[in-house]
Amino acid sequence: MNRRNVLRAGAGLLAGGAALALPPALPAGAVTAADPTDGWTPTAFTYSWQKPWNLDLADRHSYSGGVHRMWVYATDEPFQEGSTTDPRTEMRWKGDYSTGDHMWDADVYLPSGTDGASFVQILRGVHPAGTPATDIMLNVFNANGGTVRRYDGTVLRTGAYNTWFNVKIAHAASSGTGTIKVYFDDSLVLTVADRGPATRYFKNGVYHHGSGRAEARFRNISYWTR
Repeated sequence: MNRRNVLRAGAGLLAGGAALALPPALPAGAVTAADPTDGWTPTAFTYSWQKPWNLDLADRHSYSGGVHRMWVYATDEPFQEGSTTDPRTEMRWKGDYSTGDHMWDADVYLPSGTDGASFVQILRGVHPAGTPATDIMLNVFNANGGTVRRYDGTVLRTGAYNTWFNVKIAHAASSGTGTIKVYFDDSLVLTVADRGPATRYFKNGVYHHGSGRAEARFRNISYWTR
């Protein structure tokens, strides 16, 4: 299935997302945790790159002062020649997992104008036929100063453009249905079930489903397990 259709299909699984009022920043009732990493262990990680197949990484990525900058254009080629997926510049984390507690953690900066791009996701690399390709995608849209949504449904933040904010995605994966928690600046903004058994991995960068140019920046990227 074309990954653009996967994105839209994911939104169809959401309940009532379109009816949410737009909050000024974090949703009302967000739960402030003392520290979401309490009890977790910092863990080494590695990653590979996915970028338009006909370009050098330096054409769509830079690294300076501890900041990874990634960008892509809607007219770019996919990451593999002949693929029907949308263009991307992403870190594909290694260390695939199917069970256990895993947390992706980074400061994120989304420049104004980035519209319809996923900036972090859990991809189900090996999953039963007929089940979704992702457990979660966080996307940014050009509305209300930058609106972050789960897929293109539930609003998690507005006013997200041109400011650094911390994002943590904690996944308690199991042999059945696990749980995903999303934190913005250490406040819990979303708790949701995953899509069932799979072998999966984290990705971050820009996976572009919109038009024009998309960019995301990352610093202090960390991985936690317990």
